[in-house]
Amino acid sequence: MKIIVLAGGLSPERDVSLTSGAGICKTLREKGHQAFLMDVFFGYPCDPDKLEEVFDLPDGGLGIAEGIKTTAPDLEALRRSRPGESASLLGPNVIELCRMADITFMGLHGSIGEDGKLQAAFDVLGIRYTGPGSLGCAVSMNKLVAKQIFKMSGVSTPRGTSLTRKTKDTPLAELGYYLPLVIKPCSGGSSIGVYIVHTEAEYTDAIHQSFDIGGEEEVVIEPYIKGCEFACGIIAGKALPLVEIIPREGFFNYENKYQDGGAQEICPPRSLDAKTQEAIQRMGEKAFEALRLDVYSRADFIVDDEDGSFYCLEVNALPGMTPASLLPKAARTAGLEYDALCERIIEESFRVRYPECLSLTDSLHTKA
Repeated sequence: MKIIVLAGGLSPERDVSLTSGAGICKTLREKGHQAFLMDVFFGYPCDPDKLEEVFDLPDGGLGIAEGIKTTAPDLEALRRSRPGESASLLGPNVIELCRMADITFMGLHGSIGEDGKLQAAFDVLGIRYTGPGSLGCAVSMNKLVAKQIFKMSGVSTPRGTSLTRKTKDTPLAELGYYLPLVIKPCSGGSSIGVYIVHTEAEYTDAIHQSFDIGGEEEVVIEPYIKGCEFACGIIAGKALPLVEIIPREGFFNYENKYQDGGAQEICPPRSLDAKTQEAIQRMGEKAFEALRLDVYSRADFIVDDEDGSFYCLEVNALPGMTPASLLPKAARTAGLEYDALCERIIEESFRVRYPECLSLTDSLHTKA
């Protein structure tokens, strides 16, 4: 099968995305597929008559992945580094190569790719892709919209409000919320720009810093819940085993997520009884359905230390697929190794969105 793996882009999660994409691409190539890793922003400049050769390049484009740094990338510097003055978020030949592929594997995280815009464009252009459709991506990406849907659908979630750039200087006393609080970008991911604040000075600093993350236009404010976090991966509407997350220090922030030894990730959990684990899994499935998601995702929960109540914090439409990511860990516990997980995502994407082309997945059941 010819597969373009899209990653990178102008997102604070760019490094994570490229690492996810590299893992996916390498695995698919080892399974015998003609997979090629491409940065959605930089594309692949080459002569139009040589595009077909991309699928046979010996390195599969894997050289563009350099690993995950401890800080988010400088997006403006990246924007300036691309030749030309195009304002497009898509690089040269992205559309052309995705059209040539049997399917495009979405290895993107954050902004373009996870906010539904690219999926909507691909739907219009007739380009096949993996993962949830545009609507599910759009509503799950916006944490405040997702929170409102959760409340209407009976999914327990912390109460919350938001501030825009115009209202960011609103005094805390006028919001009806009390310290400590969690401040986070409305449409961000990988815990970039997330702060736990205990004083008004910390609150003011966190609000302004969150707005600086990737040009964020809205910031969400929630009560701080002291507790343990759990990840609930979902494939085809069914929950995988939960992953218990114990950060080395602080909370499960960007550094703890992606650096060796940053956190213990235990699957299945040790601190929850079977009944509570099952209740969280069912709630994860409910959140998945409420947000109109399909194929796969990951719901993140917190269990309150005080009374054992659990809350869905958010749902990631395109969760990380790096070696350190939570979804592959949960899938492995369920008996689905990384290579099988990648192919399962492709097959499920064909099943729910392109059933007329399901015969293309026949190669997924043959060993390389």
